[in-house]
Amino acid sequence: MTQTEDLTKDLQRMMHLAADEAHDLEPFLNFGLDWILRLAPVDLVTVLLLESDHLVVRAAKGPLADERVRRHAVSLRRFPSIREALNTCGPRVFDEHDHADGEGDLFDGVLDLPHGHACMVIPLCFGTQPQGIIAFDRAQCGGYDRQTINLLEIFAQILAMALYQAEQSRLLHQLVQQAQERERLLAEDSGRDDWLRPQASQSPKMRMMAHRIEQVAATPTPVLIRGETGTGKEGVATLIHELSERRKQPLVKINCAAIPENLLESEMFGVVRGAFTGAVKDRPGRFRMANGGTLFLDEIGEMPLPLQAKLLRVLQEGTFEPVGGDRTLKVDVRVVAATNLDLLQAIEAKTFREDLYYRLNVFPLELPPLRSRLEDLPSLCETLLRRLAKRLGKSRLYLAEDVVAHLRHYPWPGNIRELGNVLERAAILAQGQVLTRDHLDLAAVREGAPVAPDPTAAVASAPDFVGAALSLEEVQRRHIIAVLEQVDGKIYGAGGAAEVLALKPSTLQSRMKKLGIERKVQYSG
Repeated sequence: MTQTEDLTKDLQRMMHLAADEAHDLEPFLNFGLDWILRLAPVDLVTVLLLESDHLVVRAAKGPLADERVRRHAVSLRRFPSIREALNTCGPRVFDEHDHADGEGDLFDGVLDLPHGHACMVIPLCFGTQPQGIIAFDRAQCGGYDRQTINLLEIFAQILAMALYQAEQSRLLHQLVQQAQERERLLAEDSGRDDWLRPQASQSPKMRMMAHRIEQVAATPTPVLIRGETGTGKEGVATLIHELSERRKQPLVKINCAAIPENLLESEMFGVVRGAFTGAVKDRPGRFRMANGGTLFLDEIGEMPLPLQAKLLRVLQEGTFEPVGGDRTLKVDVRVVAATNLDLLQAIEAKTFREDLYYRLNVFPLELPPLRSRLEDLPSLCETLLRRLAKRLGKSRLYLAEDVVAHLRHYPWPGNIRELGNVLERAAILAQGQVLTRDHLDLAAVREGAPVAPDPTAAVASAPDFVGAALSLEEVQRRHIIAVLEQVDGKIYGAGGAAEVLALKPSTLQSRMKKLGIERKVQYSG
């Protein structure tokens, strides 16, 4: 077999490896670089790929190839001649004068190559898009003949095509992964209850909340939802997404308190293969999955400080790097966060970044607790029972006539979530379709714990209230005094006056001072 036939057969073999459906570059690179070593008088052949403004060694073969070479990377700022070669997609042969003009050699500091040694680079270009270079080095002076350069350019073209196909395959695989991950998240969310929407509420506070949600939903502004546990913050985040222009894009949710700290970063920002033990493949994070849509960060107050800095960068610049990666990714994501913590106290305690707080707190929403929107108890129960019946395989579930009135006298520290749990237990205990008071398991009431007083009854029972022409301040004063008496002077905590009146303790104390309410009873903290 002639040399020409051998070369043709080798090139056909490389074309076959480059077009391999698996798009694994290793067999192609091994065969191709070995072929170059047989063809050209070189001591080192290296494939360096573009990563941002650097050339990073991807493969190296020859007598001079070692681990130092394989770990090598160079900045293009140091090599304007190579940058020019990439821009023109043409080969560049370096001679003694090139090495002496200040650029030096690609492997200065790694290999002790003699001054004036033979060096050549051929850019890897698919179309006009540069992907990297192949570098050829000899430990002695000498040039490369035209025929050899032509063959090496052919190999470079095949390699550029293989690199392009591998990148397209990687992107396709990534899109498939993202689609599968979105399906998984949708499947997880499909069985969850979203609480009664604010528009249908009988509570003035919730109707005002509905108006504010409609205002902010049409904007890309970050939203911070505050409220006690179980008040329906996730449902509000869903509603904001559904009313926004992003509703056709994914809504992705993540609970910052439910994922271990060492895994939360990779869950949010993704991970590249080999970043840590167990990272056997690239995995897109929630930010990439939510690109174009909305990301709901529940329990944002539990996020570790290092991650808060990375989140702040995404909010400000829309960019981040996956765990173990050095490629900067850009996303367009609307962030909705939620917390039941006092983030201002967390800032004082140095567990939450002040700059992140003000970046998230552009449009805050404060969800009222269930005890301050008891007008919605009948409709909430109806909604929850309808979904319970479907989940438990019952045709319909009803409440006995006196059940709602009984539920009004419970403080609901777990809010709507606790109401759902109470009704579910009652539905399981009930033999038929009607849930009675006997089926309810309100532990606080049965154990004689303080219950949330009815504010209306408290005011109505105040001395000389009925029939009196009182100013608004006097009505407020008597109302607060009546509530304080019913809770034995307790201001803070569950069942305290601040909780009953849906006020912050500091606000209540300030109002008491303004209205001249003295501490006639022993208030407990």
